[in-house]
Amino acid sequence: MAPSKKRNVSSKPRAKEDKTDLLGMVDRLLESRKHANDVFDILESLQSDKDKDVICAINACCKLFCTLLERKDLFIGKLPGEDEALNGEHSAEEKYKIFMRHRYNNCVEMMLEHLNHETHEVKENALCCLMKFAAGQGKHPLEDLDWSEHFSFPRELIQAVVQSLLSQTSDSSLMISRFQEFLDMEDVRYYVMSSIRANVATVMEKNKGAVLPVYQGNVFTLMSNLNMPSQDSELTNFMVKQEAKHEDWKAAKLHEHKRAFERMWLGFLKYKLPNSMYKKVLVILHDSILPHMSKPTLMIDFLTAAYDVGGAISLLALNGLFVLIHQHNLDYPDFYKKLYNLLEPSVFHVKYTARFFHLANLFLSSSHLPVYLVAAFAKRLARLALTAPPTALLIVLPFIYNLIRRHPSARVLIHKPSSENELLEDPYVMEEEDPALCHALESSLWEIKTLQKHYHPDVAKAAMLINTPLSEQEDDIDELLEMTAFELMERDLKPSSNQSVPMEFEIATHLLKGGGEVLGQHFCLV
Repeated sequence: MAPSKKRNVSSKPRAKEDKTDLLGMVDRLLESRKHANDVFDILESLQSDKDKDVICAINACCKLFCTLLERKDLFIGKLPGEDEALNGEHSAEEKYKIFMRHRYNNCVEMMLEHLNHETHEVKENALCCLMKFAAGQGKHPLEDLDWSEHFSFPRELIQAVVQSLLSQTSDSSLMISRFQEFLDMEDVRYYVMSSIRANVATVMEKNKGAVLPVYQGNVFTLMSNLNMPSQDSELTNFMVKQEAKHEDWKAAKLHEHKRAFERMWLGFLKYKLPNSMYKKVLVILHDSILPHMSKPTLMIDFLTAAYDVGGAISLLALNGLFVLIHQHNLDYPDFYKKLYNLLEPSVFHVKYTARFFHLANLFLSSSHLPVYLVAAFAKRLARLALTAPPTALLIVLPFIYNLIRRHPSARVLIHKPSSENELLEDPYVMEEEDPALCHALESSLWEIKTLQKHYHPDVAKAAMLINTPLSEQEDDIDELLEMTAFELMERDLKPSSNQSVPMEFEIATHLLKGGGEVLGQHFCLV
């Protein structure tokens, strides 16, 4: 269905003509200006109720106005009103160009409306047509530029396209995916980033910063489709070729791209987001956002706000904070305290369990951590292990053993010196949020001893390792992180092909002492 809004594209009633051969009509119009009024029939077809007719009209308009742009048959400069031009002292040549420029503006307006059409094919054709118009305007500008920094790039048209893609009412992910082809062009990407920033500021301020799930989802989809260059030498693919002073063009400078990228993301993230959006942003933050920012530490406010949301979002926020601490010298003294407080029973039952332990293993890999902190993490994990599912326990137990291997001073949790007054209560305070005050070093890992009676044989076997001296080599927990309960059961039910088959129940003790008698008595496979 075409857009409901209808335009009176003709200034006077016209007889109905056969509009099936729109391309032929375009050819006649381009051959002779006496057919100029045929442009009304072409524009009228853009408002057809039939999708096929609309697509044909889009293709016809694309051919017509791209050719007129190339011929410079559209008025250049500040466009006068149509009535003013007809009654003014303009030459016939100028009147024609003014007339066609107004029709071009009508066409662009209708194409932008078609970006919200119900049929995807119509939207896709309209988008491609508008980008061809943008390329044509870039080569043959319709405005007299007053400054050189923007050169001849059609910023206003790109802004209008971005505004249409960032719908507040419908999901535009398919159209944005189609738009990806144009985002690979350096100048298009640069001005799209500037347009996103301006659009977000306008829309969010108008709605007083309220959460807009559909709109913010479209913004995130568009921003996450931006593939940023990492070196100046990669800036080679431009839609508009600037003939002079190319090196002075902001769109041709990597640091200007980074600046626009940074301002775009900061402008988006300063507003409250839907909870699901926090997860999407934080998952790509360390790989796709921070490396392309001029000052990554500017993300500290967003990361601390994300941590306050709680749950898996807090974990993902700590991942970003760790990157800033490790790579950008950020001073964040409460990092390990916040990580410690994320250790709750729910951590074994969320989607990001594997990611949590992978990151926690990374965060606690330093051998320079104080022993009280290592002991606190080991003790808290051991306490949580009492109610954890078997799949989680097969991760937690090797995790605790690795902590003790890295920090020999923490072995006191295993080998507690005996005393006359044996402890009747565990001094460890589970409810204490500060790992320095939880008294973990005064306790022991009795929870692991308890797990030696676990109903699952693999868990009981893993807990038995605490009875023997731990090896120096750490256990590799990566292969255990993604294991599910189903996979664990399948592994137990499936017989192992690596088990050796016994060939003799008595060991041949005299085989190498010589004598055929021994060889005759014992049959062995060597």
